[in-house]
Amino acid sequence: MLDALSHRGPDDEGQIHLEGSWLGHTRLSIVDISGGTQPFHSPEADLWLVGNGEVYNHEEVRLTLADNDFATDSDNEVALHLLAERGPEALGELEGMFAFIAADSNGFFVAARDPVGIKPLYWAEREGSVRFASEMTAFEVEWLPHVEAFPPGCYWTPQNGLERFAVAVPESARRPPPARTGTGAAAPTVIAATREALIDSVERQMMGDVPVGVFLSGGLDSSVVAAIAARYLDLRGERLQTFAVGTEDSPDLLAARVVAEDLGSDHHERIYTAAEAIAVLPSVVRAIEHFDPSLVRSAVPNYLLAEMTARHVKVVLTGEGADELFAGYEYLRELDGEAALHTELVRTLDGLHDLNLQRADRVTMAHGLEARVPFLDRQLIGFAMALPRSRRYS
Repeated sequence: MLDALSHRGPDDEGQIHLEGSWLGHTRLSIVDISGGTQPFHSPEADLWLVGNGEVYNHEEVRLTLADNDFATDSDNEVALHLLAERGPEALGELEGMFAFIAADSNGFFVAARDPVGIKPLYWAEREGSVRFASEMTAFEVEWLPHVEAFPPGCYWTPQNGLERFAVAVPESARRPPPARTGTGAAAPTVIAATREALIDSVERQMMGDVPVGVFLSGGLDSSVVAAIAARYLDLRGERLQTFAVGTEDSPDLLAARVVAEDLGSDHHERIYTAAEAIAVLPSVVRAIEHFDPSLVRSAVPNYLLAEMTARHVKVVLTGEGADELFAGYEYLRELDGEAALHTELVRTLDGLHDLNLQRADRVTMAHGLEARVPFLDRQLIGFAMALPRSRRYS
């Protein structure tokens, strides 16, 4: 299983055999590069953990824990001590994208996935045994008929089964905003608040001990992310790296060049031909583990882009999720009324983990590149879902 996932973590590998369970991990080194080898161990609780992803508020959560006997500065180790101290119900305190497995030698075992489902997790039960992995390809052939996606925002223990610890869209925001009279909130106020919420999200996700780049299509969503990231790095005396993909003289490439020049980023392009797209198609389908035509079509250029980007950085920010959050899809404008739009946006956000987020994770991790999605930060989701229809459109 580890060999099948080596592309996700080409930098390191670790495993531990426990009474009744086994944990394995392949590592892409981003936070605490020299010390963050997994599995992590808490001697006090005799608990072990392997994790995939990032906990953006790990420093804040670390300060709330009574147990400060940390062996590393890794964000994932914070999840280990949080589990040991407050149990799996406390995982809702973590802001980020993650999948965790933790176990001890006394029968305790827990698997969990982030509330939005940004990071993948699959599981299968067969002949009394349960297995988990980041991709379906890690399961042997006889296990494949039993493999299912692990539900986001849930944790599982052998004793109590599946339980929910958080949701992508807060319960308070799952219902349409109350009907408003007049024009509602003043546009300048909403724009300023939206700007600050976006800045906070992007800056949280600049976390790490390696350079962070941006996938830049030249469209509104990725350009906003790139502008915030460029300013953040400029204040630190660093220059943003941006990455674009397209066929020769495609509109996306031309637009990305304009934005990159305006931001002064170190810009890289991957120009491809129709023949290259066709040639890489089998690899793309294998990587995304999906055959939906629209998903495959959008995955091909992003796969080629990630291949090039991984030669320059280990982490990229993307504009993924903005259309679902701010009603960017054309069909949404045809929905009748605030309630209908809100219900559809909740539905699409709840389903992202099975489609767009699966593509975003796989095409990047196929090349040992981590993609982060600032628009799908839970705090930003809560903010955006409270906006009235008139202020929602991107």
